[in-house]
Amino acid sequence: MIIDCHGHYTTEPNKLHAFRDRQLSALSDPSRRPTTADIGITDDEIRQSLEGAQLKIQKERGTDVTIFSPRASGMAHHVGTAETSREWTRICNDLIHRVCTLYPRNFVGVCQLPQSPGVSPANCVEELDRCVSELGFIGCNLNPDPSGGHWTDPPLTDRWWYPLYEKMVELDVPAMVHVSSSCNPNFHAVGAHYINGDTTAFMQFLTSTLFKDFPSLKFIIPHGGGAVPYHWGRYRGLAQDMKLPPLSEHLLGNVFFDTCVYHQPGIELLTKVIPIDNILFASEMVGAVRGIDPETNHYYDDTRRYVDQVAALSAENRAKIFEGNARKVYGRLNAYLDRRSRL
Repeated sequence: MIIDCHGHYTTEPNKLHAFRDRQLSALSDPSRRPTTADIGITDDEIRQSLEGAQLKIQKERGTDVTIFSPRASGMAHHVGTAETSREWTRICNDLIHRVCTLYPRNFVGVCQLPQSPGVSPANCVEELDRCVSELGFIGCNLNPDPSGGHWTDPPLTDRWWYPLYEKMVELDVPAMVHVSSSCNPNFHAVGAHYINGDTTAFMQFLTSTLFKDFPSLKFIIPHGGGAVPYHWGRYRGLAQDMKLPPLSEHLLGNVFFDTCVYHQPGIELLTKVIPIDNILFASEMVGAVRGIDPETNHYYDDTRRYVDQVAALSAENRAKIFEGNARKVYGRLNAYLDRRSRL
């Protein structure tokens, strides 16, 4: 089985965007506020949005299940108020649940959280609980910078975040650390802000004792871990200078990396530097990079090809990347896959 741990609903029906436009317009003109949270999207419109995109690509590339969440850049936690975020988050998560209900063999849900700059992450606990306990989701996306590129909230290792972590541990769900859109002109969203977020989160974890407080807490750092694998020696050396344990002891029981790296040398580096037990297959399709690489004549985000072509990987280790590690990190995934096998 091939499990893609990183997929976003980036082909949503236009009615979702129309609702968002009205919602945000109401921030300056309350008369434009939507009168209902019913966005009017039909099941057929959901099917149409997926069958020529994610479902088609799953079939072409031979992946079985995608762990699926709302569009990351669309979370836009820096826009509006906490109430704006709460309403928008609930609508986006409900739409993911409908996708998973229509295609239970293809998708399993991961939720967006109703974050807002300066608002306690405790505000997210209710929605996380609803999505896991009622909608059957198996994880969440956690934005380390709800300000959209200005980093105004405490680091992920601060006790500010502990109420959310307590609920994650209680529910046995991991978080993918994933920023949203950037409102800072210094940081291009997917080319800089995303990679900054990944790298920054890792360094925050390195300089903390978070996992002594939460030994079973798990995070996935996407996009191959940002700059981390390329600078693995730097991080090992920094930990050593700080008199911290080796990274294998200090972090790698709790921190994992995905394969959203869009060229063969990058995947070769990732699988050579990062322990195989800490790598989860992912493609992010349909995501930030959608074109065909003129050097290979294949899509950049066809990451299965890269993993398949790593000659140094044994069949056992390739199976860990494609399936086994996801089952280990996502504590609720096995129960979903058991249900899926009976469909």
